[in-house]
Amino acid sequence: MKKAIIGKKLGMTQIFTPEGLVVPVTVVEAGPCPVVQVKNTEKDGYNSVVVAFEKQKAHRVNKARTGAFKKAGVETFRIVKELRFENAAEYQLGQEIKCDIFAEGDKVDVTGTTRGRGFTGVIQRWNQHRLKMTHGTGPVHREVGSMSANSTPSRVFKNKHMPGQYGVERVTMQNLSIAKVDTERNILLVKGCIPGPKGSVVTIREAKKA
Repeated sequence: MKKAIIGKKLGMTQIFTPEGLVVPVTVVEAGPCPVVQVKNTEKDGYNSVVVAFEKQKAHRVNKARTGAFKKAGVETFRIVKELRFENAAEYQLGQEIKCDIFAEGDKVDVTGTTRGRGFTGVIQRWNQHRLKMTHGTGPVHREVGSMSANSTPSRVFKNKHMPGQYGVERVTMQNLSIAKVDTERNILLVKGCIPGPKGSVVTIREAKKA
């Protein structure tokens, strides 16, 4: 990976192409992300860059991170993330990574945390069908249904789709396109939808399988 950035999902909108086609896009506030630490093969065993995002009041940051921010000569931030850059040696402490590293038409992978839906049933969680509405079925028609035989195996098999917590999962959507780059406002417009609710933090990197 040679380029990536941290951003915040602001919501969705639509833009028009020169041909008059409507394109749905997700608006992401991408960076600027100052470099807090540079890791190399000699000292750490691998190359990477530690970057920060979204400013935070100093009294809300622990001492370890405060020391790292002071060493890099930057303000205090809320989000700190490590990016495995192959060209990490090219970066300096305090250097800012901005959205202009991407260009219109670039293919990217976007990683985020999906919206939490709480405790849900099998229909919403696993897209199962409801039970028959007639012939003695019920009184609940949205339940799981048959679990297993009584005598053999006399238990419920592992990994059976059951009700439970749904959402709040780390998801990566691959091969999305950059529709527009606004360097003045640090905005990236990504074609289509990306994981997470409004205000959630996402990571945008160059596509692995482009």
